[in-house]
Amino acid sequence: MAGCCNHTARFDGVSKEYKCRLWAVIVINAAMFCVEMAAGQAAGSQALKADALDFLGDALTYGISLAVIGASLRTRSLAAIGKGVSLLLMGGWVFGSTVWNVFVVGMPEAQVMGVIGFLALAANLLSVALLAAYKDGDANVRSVWLCSRNDAVGNVAVMIAALGVWGTSTGWPDLIVAGIMAGLFLNSAAQILRQALAEWRSAENQAEAHDPGPAH
Repeated sequence: MAGCCNHTARFDGVSKEYKCRLWAVIVINAAMFCVEMAAGQAAGSQALKADALDFLGDALTYGISLAVIGASLRTRSLAAIGKGVSLLLMGGWVFGSTVWNVFVVGMPEAQVMGVIGFLALAANLLSVALLAAYKDGDANVRSVWLCSRNDAVGNVAVMIAALGVWGTSTGWPDLIVAGIMAGLFLNSAAQILRQALAEWRSAENQAEAHDPGPAH
């Protein structure tokens, strides 16, 4: 995962091609959220539900990113802070529900997990391919890339969980993968919040530098 260069201006999303790609991945992620959440409920898979939430988080993230493209640095950093907080909340929900499911008897359906995981992986690889050229940018653009990466990693994890459930005839691999994905949410949220807060402080400093203060 490449970092943003410190010696050049960060890409802020002001690009017609970038906006078109964002619209495409919004449609992809919204559709896969519906498919995967329904499949997760039917299969009794916590990992599928966690990955579906990742799709929903991506769709919302891309929508917010589109809305603030071209806005001031302060507005864009504030939007990124909101997205970081939402990832924290999703990570907390996935972690809490995973702990709760440890005490629930029942095993997810490995076949459904595998099929839906493969379909979701294909959707996410397409999204990653569309956004790969824009992975370095300000906190707003960066959050888009991190969410896309989370989805691709999450889908590979779901397929591994499906193999684990099938091989062990227990639900533990599903719960372990859901826990790992919760950690991925929290880690990405921390990265986004750190960069967004730094950009917010930078915007505040710029505003103070341009403010002549009260006239004497």
